[in-house]
Amino acid sequence: MTMKTSVKSDIEIAQESTMKPIVEIAEKIGLVEDDLELFGKYKAKLSNEALAKIKTKESGKIILVTSINPTPAGEGKSTVTVGLADAFTRIGKKAMIAMREPSLGPTMGIKGGATGGGYSQVLPMEDINLHFTGDLHAITTANNALAALIDNHLQQGNELNIDQRRIVWKRAVDLNDRALRKVIIGLGGPLQGVPREDGFDITVASEIMAVLCLATDLKDLKLRLSRMVVAYNATKQPVTVGDLGVEGALTLLLKDAVKPNLVQTIEHTPALIHGGPFANIAHGCNSVIATTAAAKLADFVITEGGFGADLGAEKFLHIKARSAGIKPEAVVVVATIRALKMHGGVPKTELAKENIASLTLGFANLQKHIETIKSFGLPVVVAINKFITDTDLEVQTLLEWCQRENVAVALTEVWEKGGAGGIKLAEELLAVIEKEENKFHPLYDLSDSIEQKVRTIVQKVYGGKDVEFSAKAKKQLLDFEKFGWSNLAVCMAKSQYSLSDDPTKLGRPTDFIVTVREFKPSIGAGFIVALTGEVMTMPGLPKKPAALKMDVDENGNAVGLF
Repeated sequence: MTMKTSVKSDIEIAQESTMKPIVEIAEKIGLVEDDLELFGKYKAKLSNEALAKIKTKESGKIILVTSINPTPAGEGKSTVTVGLADAFTRIGKKAMIAMREPSLGPTMGIKGGATGGGYSQVLPMEDINLHFTGDLHAITTANNALAALIDNHLQQGNELNIDQRRIVWKRAVDLNDRALRKVIIGLGGPLQGVPREDGFDITVASEIMAVLCLATDLKDLKLRLSRMVVAYNATKQPVTVGDLGVEGALTLLLKDAVKPNLVQTIEHTPALIHGGPFANIAHGCNSVIATTAAAKLADFVITEGGFGADLGAEKFLHIKARSAGIKPEAVVVVATIRALKMHGGVPKTELAKENIASLTLGFANLQKHIETIKSFGLPVVVAINKFITDTDLEVQTLLEWCQRENVAVALTEVWEKGGAGGIKLAEELLAVIEKEENKFHPLYDLSDSIEQKVRTIVQKVYGGKDVEFSAKAKKQLLDFEKFGWSNLAVCMAKSQYSLSDDPTKLGRPTDFIVTVREFKPSIGAGFIVALTGEVMTMPGLPKKPAALKMDVDENGNAVGLF
């Protein structure tokens, strides 16, 4: 009789790992204790002085990790990001990670955390997935302080003549709470405020999150905050934070949150984890400050963009890279056999069975993302993130397809083997960077109209036929041109599950039309959000949220956190 061996959970692996003091991790990248603001023994923020000190250093190479369209089968983009950095370290390269902070909403909902998995994790994973250093709480507080100041302005005489029906600034909470999507505030008489409709976004959808992630320093943060549009006045002109005169107060609340957080992987590779905008409703990349700092401290920086290449990578390349003057060296597209089979029509319950026909059909989704990255002029490598249920024939079929398509590919086993399982991927990247010419360029010019930018993304990145704009969206386009906002980038809010705006259309749909129902100006961040489909800025919890399995033992150790 053979005994079954159980696979350890991510949290069990994390809790069995031995961390080094964060001061030792900092020494690997040329920093000393005085450069850090310590949060206990294993977490620290980089001080303003440290960030200033490294500014003149030469920048290392930035590698972007993205994926195919995500499915319930899992893709493991964060896991590959962590394992790849560990692999670079193993082959003697000075590497760092620049990743996003998790949001508590999805952590306690269905998506899970954002610290990788298996033996490719950043630590301390419990802290990072929960309150960490308080950055998201600071953003929530700044967001809601602004909301309170707007309502107080109404109460105290409304000097700016704000139309209370046209206040666009919402309150925020870092939880999935559908009941707060639409609320009525100010009830109870004259002393309780001015009654009006309001609503809550999840914190990571707040423009303050996007602003913090795109700011280059404290001065730029304050300038961006001042430009944020919060309402329109009686003559339908925009009212900004600067008009209210509260950008200083908001910057004060964010003065520590703007500093990047230093942690480590299981294998002690340094990692900066900072900022966490969603990629389906925001721009989906960690902070510019963290990414550029990592590039000054290491020769190779592994960073990621949320969800598939149609969302996080597109926004990294069109918004973050252009805003920060970043030029990525190469892009990794993560794919799993399981997810490709789902894109080929296999239900989640049947994924453990070998199915070459459906796998082959699913290649179309991967192919579109490869084409998209190449259209930006960037070298690309496919990472096959191996699962235990993958058969040898399925893996070989995908490897041979990549070879026929003349695409660099590496079988990646970082979940099981840590950095050792990513060495082939690291070597493929080095070869591609050496061999292929980098001709990075955006797909649209900022001088293009907003309508043309949206159409370019839909046609060139999604593979769609065209775009339809609602009557409201068309009216907004005219207004935005009048306000001088036409030269801003576009941030598409779209389903992550499909190349189209319909989450049920898996694989590589064609001849579809994307409908833009409305636009949301994020002038401080520097982009216009185009809302498509049924994407919501406040998610809800599933029938059985992950929170049901979470607990803490008598020693204060987290239980059930993945």
